Amino acid sequence: MAETSTTVQPDAIEASVQDAENELTVADRKRRYLTPKEIFSMCAVAFGQKNLDEFCNANLQFFIIQFFGLSPEAYANISLGASIYDAVDDTLSGLIIDRTRTRWGRIKPYLILPIPLWLIGTVMLFSSPSLSPAMKIVWVAFATVLKGLGMSYFGAWTLMQYNITPNYNERVSAITTVEFARLFGTFLVAALPIVLDVGRKAGVGESGIYHGFSWIIVLLCAATCLYGFRHMRERIPLQSREEMKEVGVLDSFKHLVKNRPMFILILGNFFNSFKSIGAGNEKFFWFNCTGKYSYATIVGLFTGLPNYIMTPLSSKFIHRFGARNTIIGAALFGGAAYTAMWVIGYHPFGATFDDHLIFNLVWMAFALTVCGLPNRVIAVALAVLSGDVFDYSEWKTGMRNEAIVTTISNYFLKIGNSFNAWLTSMVLTWIHYQALVDANGAAIPNTDPGVQRGLWIIFALAPAAARTLTGLAFFLFNVHGKFKEQMLADLEERRRAAIEEMEEEEHERGID
Repeated sequence: MAETSTTVQPDAIEASVQDAENELTVADRKRRYLTPKEIFSMCAVAFGQKNLDEFCNANLQFFIIQFFGLSPEAYANISLGASIYDAVDDTLSGLIIDRTRTRWGRIKPYLILPIPLWLIGTVMLFSSPSLSPAMKIVWVAFATVLKGLGMSYFGAWTLMQYNITPNYNERVSAITTVEFARLFGTFLVAALPIVLDVGRKAGVGESGIYHGFSWIIVLLCAATCLYGFRHMRERIPLQSREEMKEVGVLDSFKHLVKNRPMFILILGNFFNSFKSIGAGNEKFFWFNCTGKYSYATIVGLFTGLPNYIMTPLSSKFIHRFGARNTIIGAALFGGAAYTAMWVIGYHPFGATFDDHLIFNLVWMAFALTVCGLPNRVIAVALAVLSGDVFDYSEWKTGMRNEAIVTTISNYFLKIGNSFNAWLTSMVLTWIHYQALVDANGAAIPNTDPGVQRGLWIIFALAPAAARTLTGLAFFLFNVHGKFKEQMLADLEERRRAAIEEMEEEEHERGID
């Protein structure tokens, strides 16, 4: 009986191996790493940080000028100087963070180490001790630098969402969930105007109310940071200390010069930051043009509602159109909406806002709701595009260096922010705004028509310009479409072996 033999062709073996690798790649793409507790931890820290940012952005300038008694020019110059200092400090902090290697990870330690700095700095800024004019400048300058130094390192926690999972789709979902959690970080701060109005009627000092709120906000943020430190974990493989030493600081900066997506992201963020000019003067607009702080809260009850729909939809838009195209469409829509609102005005139903008050409130709620529809979409898309920049850097150079990329981005962003901070206060000088208070120290609205027109222009057209320029900038962002798909596939292939090795080492050390 003849013996039967089977010959296997080399091409068939290669095809079989390739099929197995493709199946493994698909499995890697679908693998889920995040636990519910980790997702909750990310949301908790985002919630705490949002409260802190929202409170300071909405109230700091107003408090220091209106109640602490610093002139707009002095505050503008302090903000300009502090922002330039922050930009330099961020360069150092980025290098330090990228080269940090601890048993807890690279990023986690910076959730808790900077807490004393930004906590003390924030509370100082919302205090109003009796000081001479010169000492007031020193007080605000010192507190601003202290808070800024703490935030330079605390801001590193946002890099966790790019290192907590190697699964791209899981990362997009996590970013979307975190941005959804940020929405709830406005509720506590939104209650402040109501408390202030009640306090004014009861004769309670407004300065003390602001100071008490500052303590509530910073302690809440600190508690969420401690919780996040305990429950989050970094999973993206990093270079060892020895490998990092082989790449000098100069080499790191040379790699960045070739990172085109990073510079487009910087440009887009720079333009988007112009919106802060309007936001920074929002309290001035509502109080002086409408007469009450609480109108902002009433309108805000409605304008924020679509965010709870638009944030979850953001990931769907990104999966369908890509992050780049999503942000272009959302930003241009926002620019058109703010421009239309400015043309119509803030009291179209009467000569003043109080004429047909209800109709004017309804109009402002509707207009700001439409203007705000793209807000969360832009926030999610920007976060995803930041991840694309980090991935591009790793794909191009083989190094995972988010902190230095973020540092360079923040350097230019803070240079822009320093100009915006200066401009935010200086526009009040240009429109001849004067802070008025009564005998009890309570604020009085400035009813000068020229001042009110100026505040409305700042409130509406600064965001319009910011949104339009942001959308136009991202037409130049090149990490999208088929190029992005191929880049991600290459990265998955490179990371697979490193992740398996890292998990084996953790298993041997008994780490879950």
